[in-house]
Amino acid sequence: MPYDLGATVRLTAECQDPAGALTTADTATVTVTLPGGGTAAPVAEETALGTGRYLADYVSSVPGRHTVRWVFTGPADAYTDSFDVRPLAPPTILSLADAKRHLKLPPGRSDRDDEIRGWTESITRGIEGMCGPVVVRTVEERHEARRARSIALHHTPALELTSVTSVQPGGTGYAVDDLDLDPDTGLVRRLDGGTLTGLLQFVYTAGRPIVSANITAAARIIVQHLWRTTQGPGRPQLGTGDFDVTEPIAGFGYAIPNRALQLLEPDRLPPGVG
Repeated sequence: MPYDLGATVRLTAECQDPAGALTTADTATVTVTLPGGGTAAPVAEETALGTGRYLADYVSSVPGRHTVRWVFTGPADAYTDSFDVRPLAPPTILSLADAKRHLKLPPGRSDRDDEIRGWTESITRGIEGMCGPVVVRTVEERHEARRARSIALHHTPALELTSVTSVQPGGTGYAVDDLDLDPDTGLVRRLDGGTLTGLLQFVYTAGRPIVSANITAAARIIVQHLWRTTQGPGRPQLGTGDFDVTEPIAGFGYAIPNRALQLLEPDRLPPGVG
């Protein structure tokens, strides 16, 4: 499971001799390669768990996929692994507490929290793939305008323009006060009726300040559906038809049951949009 940004990641490895026996190395080093390049080198120590077992603690500082490389000498051995770090605020439609209540898990039980958080993040991505941004976030995207009367932003609802700058040296940006943004269509126009020109970087806020009840209800149904798949075979339950799946969703397969699709129908994007 991914680690939260700022959490301490405990890295472990074993040093083995050519025969496969655990042994104490003359030297042990561990290098963490960061997602955007650069490295970190936490201190590796042999643990009290037994000969040849090593650990190092790394405090995460950037989100994304990290690669871990252990190298031992005397004897020569090596081990490579990886781990993920969540963004500072990953978008989720359901809170952990909301999901646990719907799954009827006791508030004090936390052994499955990371798994449930993983489900809520993936559910959010699936719903937003069908309905557009739900959780409010900042979006950055480029558009090449050639005397265009309007530019259509990719993500709607588009709530507010933050900036429109030129990517080209010597190019001209536009003050957001001189532009009109249609939240529903994402169309950006000049208030004076002029055209937009150049390779432009748009920074704007997209999402829904108020998440409608049908979207929240659909998210609860989907998390319950996915949770049931982890529980293994058991006694048949009444109402299992609510979790039937007949329509595959691009990028989400058969993970969204029919009842959730029906709830999301009023907010689904037209085909080819999004």
